[in-house]
Amino acid sequence: MATKAKRFKGIESAFLVILLCAAVAVSVFIFILGDPANFANEDPVNGHPENMLGTIYKGGFIVPVLQTLFLTVIVLSVERAIVLMKAMGKGKTAKFVAAIKAKLANNDIAGAQALCDKQQGCVANVVTSVLVKYEQMEKDTRLTKEQKLAVIQQEVEEATALELPALNQNLPIIATLTTLGTLVGLLGTVMGMIKSFSALASDGAADSVALSAGISEALINTAFGIATGALAVISYNFFTSKIDNLTFAIDEIGFSIVGTYAATHEN
Repeated sequence: MATKAKRFKGIESAFLVILLCAAVAVSVFIFILGDPANFANEDPVNGHPENMLGTIYKGGFIVPVLQTLFLTVIVLSVERAIVLMKAMGKGKTAKFVAAIKAKLANNDIAGAQALCDKQQGCVANVVTSVLVKYEQMEKDTRLTKEQKLAVIQQEVEEATALELPALNQNLPIIATLTTLGTLVGLLGTVMGMIKSFSALASDGAADSVALSAGISEALINTAFGIATGALAVISYNFFTSKIDNLTFAIDEIGFSIVGTYAATHEN
C-alpha cells in the first residue's frame, strides 16, 4: 500500500563545504582584492588602496578567514532552505494535516495514504509509516487494544526520530558560526588597533600610512565579523522556527491517528 518514504539529508559533510569556501575566500583575497590595480603604484604591500577592494585587502590575513565563515553560512543556509522546502512537501502542511484528520475520522486509510503520496515531505513520511502500522494493528488478533495503541504511538515516535535528524543537520554549525564570526572579527579589530597604536608610538610621530592601514584592518574585520554573526543568527532562528512548525504538525497528526484508532476500534 505505502510508497517508500524519501528522506532528504542534504549535505552530510560540512567540513568539505568549509574547505571549499576557504579555497574560494583565499582565491578572492589574493587575485581579486590583492590585484595590484587596486593600489597606488600597483604595490599591494606598501601602496595606498585606491578603491574599496584594496581597502578590504588591507584588512590583513583575518579577511579570508572571515570570508570563509561568511561563505559557509551562506552555503549552509541555502542547503538548509532546499532541504526544508522539500521536507515541507508539495502543499501547505496545515492543510495536509487537516485533510489527513478528516480521512481518519471517516476511517479512510486508503484515502489518507493517497494524500501522503501526493504531499510527500517529512510529515507525509511519518504518516505513511504510521498508517502501515495502523493497518497491521487492525489485522492483529493477538494484542489488546491498549497494546495496539502503544505500538502505534511507538511507530509515531520512531518515524519522527528518523526524520528530525535530517532537518537539524548542519544547524549546529550555523549556530557555532554565530559566535565564531563575531569573535574572529573582534580578533581582527584588536590586531588592527594594535597596528594603529604602534604607528602612533613610532619615533614620537604618527606614521600616517601605517596608522590608516591599522584602522582599515580594524574596521574591515569588524564589519565582516558583524555581518557573519548577524547572518548566522537570522539563518539559525529562521530554520529552527520552520523545524518547530514541522515537529508540531507531526505531533498533532500522530496524536490524531492514535486517537482515531482508540475511538473507532473495540479491540
